Amino acid sequence: MVSRTTPVFHSPLPARIQDHPAAGQRGGAVVRLQSVDGQRWGGVQGNLVADEATVEIPLPVRIAPRYDDATERLIFRRHHRLAKPVRRLFLLALVVCLGIAGWSVLTSLTAPGTDTAAARLAEWARDHGMGDLVTYLEKQQYDQNQPKVGGTPAGGIPRPAGAEPAKTAGGLPAPAALPPLAGATALPGEGQWQTVVMAPHGQPAVRVTTVRPDKTHTSYLAGVLWIDPTFVRGQLRPGTIDPGGTWQASTSLTTTEQQTVAAAFNAGFRLTRGASHGGYYSEGRTAVPLQDGAASLVLHTNGTATVGSWNNEVRMARDVASVRQNLVMLVDNGTVNPACSTGGQALWGATIGQAAYIDRSAFGITATGAEVYIGGSALSVCTLGRILQDAGVVRGMELDINPEWITGVYFHTQHASPPTGFRLYPTQHPAPTHYLSPSSRDWYAWFLRN
Repeated sequence: MVSRTTPVFHSPLPARIQDHPAAGQRGGAVVRLQSVDGQRWGGVQGNLVADEATVEIPLPVRIAPRYDDATERLIFRRHHRLAKPVRRLFLLALVVCLGIAGWSVLTSLTAPGTDTAAARLAEWARDHGMGDLVTYLEKQQYDQNQPKVGGTPAGGIPRPAGAEPAKTAGGLPAPAALPPLAGATALPGEGQWQTVVMAPHGQPAVRVTTVRPDKTHTSYLAGVLWIDPTFVRGQLRPGTIDPGGTWQASTSLTTTEQQTVAAAFNAGFRLTRGASHGGYYSEGRTAVPLQDGAASLVLHTNGTATVGSWNNEVRMARDVASVRQNLVMLVDNGTVNPACSTGGQALWGATIGQAAYIDRSAFGITATGAEVYIGGSALSVCTLGRILQDAGVVRGMELDINPEWITGVYFHTQHASPPTGFRLYPTQHPAPTHYLSPSSRDWYAWFLRN
């Protein structure tokens, strides 16, 4: 006979609950436990004395038995009276959080502009505390998709789309052809400048050339824009997210601006997360504090540009219209920064390192005042600096990196509305119409002077 005291039972042996005629009744009802292998229980289990293969536990039993198929043991679990309300509150909070996150992601995916879904999701994740995860995934993607070695560009060196001979001379002296970085012999057309945008009287306002980046990645190309400030003026434009806020300048090319735009291209690393290691100043106010020593692209009120180390080679003055900072100087006094291959995250950004061969961009100023933008594939920081140097740049800086953000475009505005845009290099991802829609990141536009 078993004790009438409600037992606390812990079974050391596998057991099964057997049906019992009195099961479910009150008072003298019992639950019968049968040892699976016929062994005796033995010993004392709580208040239950058992020395048979079959034992009975009187009901009501406070701790309901539960049979575990995996271990063939009975498990008894007590439920706290607050367990169900707490569980409901947790599920409600989870649903609310998922709803808020889902709405936030949906808002990001449907925002104006031409950024890809992958780029939007990556930026959303970075802005919501998942930057390390995005960086890790980007590194994995790069490791598994490194640019191939050797080969030649498909179709050779392309003639720049929309190229046409200038009608008249004028402006700055024409630039010298770029030497071949890929070897002693240049491919036909490699490094040769072509006029792609003319001033109102037919002078060459924007020239373009194309080169292979180095002796290893010989099937890839980088494009170079050479801009004559005699005939064009530059302007820093805000992005909807970076720097965000309200500005006089539009985040896209307006209908009026489309009639005189000559070229447009991306600015630098993100500002909102401090990735650029620098600041942003425009329209008389500072969106992000400027940093001493940072590489700075400075536009003057007359539309001309210069580049230099902040508060060393360039500084605030009454004629400064805008300042966009990014990392450190890549080319200074005509020399490529010797830390281009060793500077690491502190100098060149944390995403995938300075030695990764990916899409990159840069901007610099020549000794004559010409303004040079570079965008291309399979570029390291060092090869990017070398192309700046070969283009005659005396002071230059890296801008943005990765295929989603390199956006060099030049335009033909004659008899076209909207204007016809052309990619700077063949594998450039964003479409030439990118800046006809609001841009999420800040960028630059160059307009023909009257």
